[in-house]
Amino acid sequence: MKVLNLVGTFAEFKEGKNIDRPTMMSVLEEAFRAQLERMYGEDANFDIIINIDKGDFEIWRTREVVEEVENPATQISLEDVHKIDDSYDVGEDFTEEVKLESFGRRGILNIRQNLSGRIMDIEKANLYNKYKERIGEIFVGQVHQSWKKETILFDENKNELVLPKSEQIPTDFFHKDDTVKAIIKDVEMKNNNPVITLSRTSSVFLEKLFEQEVPEIFDGLITIKKVVRIPGERAKVAVESYDDRIDPVGACVGMKGARIHGIVKELRNENIDVINYTTNKQLLIQRALSPAKISSMSFDEENKTVQVYLKPSEVSIAIGKNGCNIKLAGQLIDYQIDAYRDIEDQDVAEEEDVLLEDFRDEIDGWIIDALKGIGLDTAKSVLALSVAEISHRADLEDETVEEVQKILRAEFEDEE
Repeated sequence: MKVLNLVGTFAEFKEGKNIDRPTMMSVLEEAFRAQLERMYGEDANFDIIINIDKGDFEIWRTREVVEEVENPATQISLEDVHKIDDSYDVGEDFTEEVKLESFGRRGILNIRQNLSGRIMDIEKANLYNKYKERIGEIFVGQVHQSWKKETILFDENKNELVLPKSEQIPTDFFHKDDTVKAIIKDVEMKNNNPVITLSRTSSVFLEKLFEQEVPEIFDGLITIKKVVRIPGERAKVAVESYDDRIDPVGACVGMKGARIHGIVKELRNENIDVINYTTNKQLLIQRALSPAKISSMSFDEENKTVQVYLKPSEVSIAIGKNGCNIKLAGQLIDYQIDAYRDIEDQDVAEEEDVLLEDFRDEIDGWIIDALKGIGLDTAKSVLALSVAEISHRADLEDETVEEVQKILRAEFEDEE
């Protein structure tokens, strides 16, 4: 077997796997030394000269010339030396070249396997380190395969990256060769293989999309203070400008929504509320619940809750579809927000309504609390909504809601 068949093959492999020259030289030498130690017991008295560019190598073995050999690995008898060259004397070093053929077929196979294993390990380590440094960055790749639980993407070198179903927007649907944008969420080693996990549901993904679309954020003129989102449904982004001349909300939205439109499209039409950040909690809540108008509010600092009172017509606006608006507003300020109707602003018809609190002898307290938590604090407000909507928003069983409405309806029938 020619030397080129061994070293040249791995020189080409080195170029394909982007392994640097010093590392490849070291790997080759380690592979040869491992085989030499296996064959001769030690490798200290061997010199290995590798020339990757030419695709060849040389191995030279040095032994001391002695009268009587005690250690065959490091010594050679004068008699054996004279069979090769009679110019040597006892005490001198005899150096000879070790030919590849002397390794035998099994020895060369061992070197190949050793090299393949080491190069694969280096490639995995390089891939791990490359993406570990890129956590939090946006990645753009092509879909290789899309399954029920995950989608596999390829980078430019055909390395696999995983986009789990749990990290996809609910309305995401990918075909082979689709171009997909996501954030690099995590990189870890599993069974000695690097696993790179992507995400499209992370708040960081939305933040990075704003950095791409809004130059003022990229340049540091506008800061994103916090991002909260329900992927595919709604998101709230609090922004602040350190330059009074820059309107942070206007800069993020862009002329006629030009800047935010691309982000909304990327996120499958997710509604994005851009809010001007302030340290004034009351004002921040007002902005977070917009367009609903808050009449008043009261804070419970110990339990990190805030009760907001709104006109009856504003309650559903503050709560939003499926409770998204009030939930995200609470996450934005790190408080639980409970919405209530402002009794003082109710009209005459509403004055004839009955508070849910008056039904605690007939309806369990936890059920009343659940209904009040979604802004339903009167009997008529509960009767005004469908069973399905209340059960979904308050996380109650349909049968429970039906029974509550039956009790409330009976109250008004009795009055009649």
